[in-house]
Amino acid sequence: MNIIIASDYEDMSRKAADVIAAQVKAHPNCVLGLATGSTPIGLYADLVSDCKEGSISFSGITSFNLDEYRGLEGTHDQSYRYFMNTNLFDHVDIDKNATHVPDGSNPDSDAACADYEKMIAAAGGVDLQLLGLGHNGHVGFNEPADYFPVDTHIVDLTESTIQANSRLFDSIDDVPRQAYTMGIGTIMKARQILVVANGADKAQIVHDVLFGPVVPQVPASVLQLHPNVTFIVDSEAGSKIKDKL
Repeated sequence: MNIIIASDYEDMSRKAADVIAAQVKAHPNCVLGLATGSTPIGLYADLVSDCKEGSISFSGITSFNLDEYRGLEGTHDQSYRYFMNTNLFDHVDIDKNATHVPDGSNPDSDAACADYEKMIAAAGGVDLQLLGLGHNGHVGFNEPADYFPVDTHIVDLTESTIQANSRLFDSIDDVPRQAYTMGIGTIMKARQILVVANGADKAQIVHDVLFGPVVPQVPASVLQLHPNVTFIVDSEAGSKIKDKL
């Protein structure tokens, strides 16, 4: 496992963007797994700048996002499809038809999840998967549990996740209570995984994920078992692991 402690959020974002840019340059037709949330916004901005400067092109890229709220159309301003369009897809030369997000508007959860797994498999799997890190160790919407979910599935969001997401909606009553998400097994099939985390409030979970036991109660701890993982954290998020490196 490669662990990098960046100086600050901007440095973390640039270093993470460089990992993705290197993948795109080396393999112009690769499959990227992408994430939403506040943490990757900076690295997406850096990738947009790289594309506009002509140093990289997304024209041959296929992408699959980790998750989507159940019940939201892609045009909803809090959907993850909308987030990706706003922060990346609308500003680079990617073919929108080659970008995929779970279909939150599909009320048939079994079909929505099975179809997503089939599309990932048909694309040859994910070459590089980007992940953020939740305060409780969740990745995607894989919350602490008694087992590691395998495939794309529907989840009931925890109260802490609903509370955390409520700042983005007019009312907490508007926050979706369910989501579709890649399973841990799907994530672990990616050939390379890149994790980003920032802020002092992530310091303990970064420590636990990297150096604690591998248990489903800390979902991201399973990444210790993957052969090709890079963690890039800012100095605050890395404050409790500096003496272990």
